[in-house]
Amino acid sequence: MSVLVLASCGGGEYVPKPKGYNRIDLPAHEYQAFPLADYPYSFEYSKHAKVVVDSGRLAEPYWIDVSYPQFDANVEITYKPLNHNTKKLYELIEDSRKLVSKHQIKAYSIEEYVEKTKSGSKAYSFVLSGQVPSQYQFYVTDSVNHFLRGALYFRTATQNDSLAPVIEFISEDMQHLFSTLEWRNKKK
Repeated sequence: MSVLVLASCGGGEYVPKPKGYNRIDLPAHEYQAFPLADYPYSFEYSKHAKVVVDSGRLAEPYWIDVSYPQFDANVEITYKPLNHNTKKLYELIEDSRKLVSKHQIKAYSIEEYVEKTKSGSKAYSFVLSGQVPSQYQFYVTDSVNHFLRGALYFRTATQNDSLAPVIEFISEDMQHLFSTLEWRNKKK
């Protein structure tokens, strides 16, 4: 005689699994020297990125994008010469802070960090959390001759929580970029 036993798992309601995030395989951090010798600055940037001269209609000399094609992201770098103009320095600092504060509407938090670069300049970085268009921004200045600003942007509609590993990866590259930044004094 054989007995057939059927069992079920509790007979409760079906609960669907939550949506998962795409797996993102990140490469190891590797860096290379900035390729444009005629620029007033140099730094090391990721070997997984490429430098593209900004050709937009509003672009000014020495503006570039550090592009990450595999992540559909880029770091927009703008440069302004100061020429010992203290008023211009304060205006650029204020503009940079305004650009960060515009994200307050959607940001959960904005953290600011200050550090000194190897060349002795001060670097101010801003980490923005939440569904903001730019999750990491920085500016670096020697307070006399040079002012450089960078901001990370993604060209995708993917939510920032899904992009968190990539944001962290590129943010680390940006920190390396500004920590290795050196000014070249150009004669005009």
